[in-house]
Amino acid sequence: MVYSPETGMRPILVTGAAGSVGAVGRTVVQGLRRRGLQVRALVRRDDDRAQALRATGAEVVVGDLTCARDVADALDGCGRMYFGMAVSDQYLLAAVTTAAVARAYGRLEAFVNMSQLTVSEMDSTSGSESHQHRQQWLVEQVLDWSGLPVVQVRPTVFMENPLFQTVFSSIAKDGVIRWPFGEARTSPIAADDVAAVVEEILADPAGHIGRSYELTGPRSQDVVALAAEISDALHRTIGYTAVPLQEWLDNDLAALELPAHVRQHISTMARLHLDGRYDRQAEGMAEVTGRSAEGVADFVRKNPSLFTR
Repeated sequence: MVYSPETGMRPILVTGAAGSVGAVGRTVVQGLRRRGLQVRALVRRDDDRAQALRATGAEVVVGDLTCARDVADALDGCGRMYFGMAVSDQYLLAAVTTAAVARAYGRLEAFVNMSQLTVSEMDSTSGSESHQHRQQWLVEQVLDWSGLPVVQVRPTVFMENPLFQTVFSSIAKDGVIRWPFGEARTSPIAADDVAAVVEEILADPAGHIGRSYELTGPRSQDVVALAAEISDALHRTIGYTAVPLQEWLDNDLAALELPAHVRQHISTMARLHLDGRYDRQAEGMAEVTGRSAEGVADFVRKNPSLFTR
């Protein structure tokens, strides 16, 4: 059953609504509002992005996810919520604070958590993952123990991830993909597709509670195949230059000037690609939305400016 405001459904809380990588939270707010559902959007700062959320008809509240009082105020009166947050060294504190407040609140029908596909391969002693991966694995454990009506959403690497920012930059500048992945395969997904899954679950959570959905692109492929797909979409030949991992870290990734925690996370993702950890194919997208995720070529056609100077 999909509710409307007239049915008396309580608002849906969306955290991280101002968005960063891919702006999943913002896209979820927009999608829920198009359905006529009441949305409360939690943002860290009241800026132009907050104003854009208000323009959709969403209620906007300003707060800090690491502050229990702010979370409690944002959650008050809500019936469902989405927890999403940018890669941060404060992620574990924010997520556990939110879970504790939500558990004490005791009125949620659904708590949709944005996790990562990598955590499905982790256990209590695995150590090859990033600090961010470890935090997200711990959060999944806490949510399992919490008794909350949890739905885990586990996307693979986003096309909007800094890993792919370096690719888009090298294509725009030199017409080649500069990557240290050799013959490794990857299955990226667009943030819009991830947001579509979250939106669908929040709009009608019945049947999803207690489940985990793994989300990948429509195919897992190596960089040569990726270059061919991008070439077809751009109508020009895109090459592939394999570079040593350390060279890529020191030059291509360093040029993005990422915070230390984020840089460590992205560096680890690059290493895990080399280890085959992103050679995954999952059907969570189709399970929830009834359609497959869009491919890299679709993303390129939608964002042509990313691939030109």
